[in-house]
Amino acid sequence: MIQISPSAAREIQRLRSKQSNPDAFFRLCVQAGGCSGLFYDLRFDEATEQGDCILDCNGIVVAIDADSLDYIQNLKLDYSEDLMGGGFRFSNPQAISTCGCGNSFTMEVDSKE
Repeated sequence: MIQISPSAAREIQRLRSKQSNPDAFFRLCVQAGGCSGLFYDLRFDEATEQGDCILDCNGIVVAIDADSLDYIQNLKLDYSEDLMGGGFRFSNPQAISTCGCGNSFTMEVDSKE
């Protein structure tokens, strides 16, 4: 479903260690907005919701809401640092375009409706 690189897993663990609830899990979702129409939303959460898909990716428990599942099939999440600082990097084979920020993307509209 999705892949989390070892460097991204380490960064998620580091960020989770700063949470007030050490049992918080990582939530990945896609929301409308951003420069290209859709954007990735990463956060920590303490409660699952009906329809959540729960995965264990490289030792990270990830919750993905049902509405986001179709947008992130085969997503690769990485973390790297450069001269501008560190950040998560998304590689989504379904995206037909990505904004320069790397967090916003566009997908082809399904015309089978």
